[in-house]
Amino acid sequence: MVSRVIPVDPFDLVIFGGTGDLAKRKVIPALFRRYCAGQMPEGARIIGAARSEHDAEEYREFAAESIREFSPGRGCEDGTLEGFLSRLDYVTIDAMGEDGWEELASKMTEDRVRAFYFSVGPGLFGALADKIHAHGMATPEARIVVEKPFGNDLATAKELNATLATHFDEGQIYRIDHYLGKETVQNLMAVRFGNMLFEPLWNSQYVDHIQITVAETVGVGGRGEYYDKSGAMRDMMQNHLMQLLCLIAMEPPARFEPDAVRDEKLKVIRALGDVLPHHLVRGQYDADADHPSYREAVDNPRSKTESYVALKTHINNWRWAGTPFYLRTGKRLKARSSVINVMFKDTPHSIFGEEAGRHANVLSIRLQPNEGITLQVTIKEPGPGGMRLIDVPLDMTFAEALGEEGGDPPDAYERLIMDVIRGNQTLFMRGDEVEAAWAWTDPIIAGWEARGDVPKPYDSGSTGPRDAELLLLRDKREWRGITP
Repeated sequence: MVSRVIPVDPFDLVIFGGTGDLAKRKVIPALFRRYCAGQMPEGARIIGAARSEHDAEEYREFAAESIREFSPGRGCEDGTLEGFLSRLDYVTIDAMGEDGWEELASKMTEDRVRAFYFSVGPGLFGALADKIHAHGMATPEARIVVEKPFGNDLATAKELNATLATHFDEGQIYRIDHYLGKETVQNLMAVRFGNMLFEPLWNSQYVDHIQITVAETVGVGGRGEYYDKSGAMRDMMQNHLMQLLCLIAMEPPARFEPDAVRDEKLKVIRALGDVLPHHLVRGQYDADADHPSYREAVDNPRSKTESYVALKTHINNWRWAGTPFYLRTGKRLKARSSVINVMFKDTPHSIFGEEAGRHANVLSIRLQPNEGITLQVTIKEPGPGGMRLIDVPLDMTFAEALGEEGGDPPDAYERLIMDVIRGNQTLFMRGDEVEAAWAWTDPIIAGWEARGDVPKPYDSGSTGPRDAELLLLRDKREWRGITP
């Protein structure tokens, strides 16, 4: 199966923070892969902008090293790399001053899409927006792309949205969450709304509960200073897991269009119930033989910041009344895994007797690694000896189901950057959506701070604190395993 490449018009893309870690690991390799796929038209240009003193040739060498490290084996040997690098330029720029801005403005091409990727800290968003406008680059065809965090609470999110709105309409602002660009996340909408098989069952009458897990094996690494002020709730739960919750729970939009989809996601956030103290677990990972503990990693021996959080919530609407949603995310867990498990109810009556056991269907949507969808169904175990029931998976691993001709699925950043150029905001968060997420998150954080809660320790390489297991056991349920 060969994917259809949708062409785009020529564009200018400016990467602020163009020599930073995100540009090196994700943005530049993603653009190169789109170039290899034939999706970068003649005349399209990529301009790096940062404080570092470089000329265009030095920046091209930086990009080449990035591609060799993070996108190996993709055209580096047949001249494709040189063709891509010829599209690159560079400007040394001062975000807070005037140096470099006139030069950048002079490189812009009239009458074409121009996108400005803010691959910098949120403290510079306002200054960059001001400078782009002051130097005449904020045309009607201009778009800005901003990375998380989108504020640190509701007040700062509102302030950030107001700052960006000073010079750009909401339709020009692209708040990027790379989870929404994953192939499986979009397939979630296709599975739900493109198949009559599932949608009639997608409600509290048939679904017992839903689990969303985003597990990481890494620790805080070099992000200790940032992370200790943020924690898992702000860094992951408020955005990544919230978005997955919205997509799994939202009503069918009238059309697959940006505002129609985002309207339905917003309704889910606004319908979320309060999280009670006994429905919340926070944890910090301990040291192991090869890695420091969380507190050692952030150099704060009294830190009360969580590296793990699990919670139970409800959606107060007709579709999901009474159906619990369990969400968990953490660092230094036993495997890297992002998965949504839709746990269907048992059959109302078993005709096979107690010896057959209890069995229920599970739809598992794997976001990473090894993206795919698995439906667990109940069958008879082969062989003589009576009716013994077992659960087996109907597996659609994308790499296998699409065959070798399908190739590797595009990286999330590849899809999202091209959507910016096309002007498609479906997979990006709207300002009111971000604020609604913070309005739900802030009281949870304020509650544990007021109680003086201390995160529970858990072993590195485990599934998290024991209290997280008890969170489900109290409801006579259990977490699905965290497996690669």
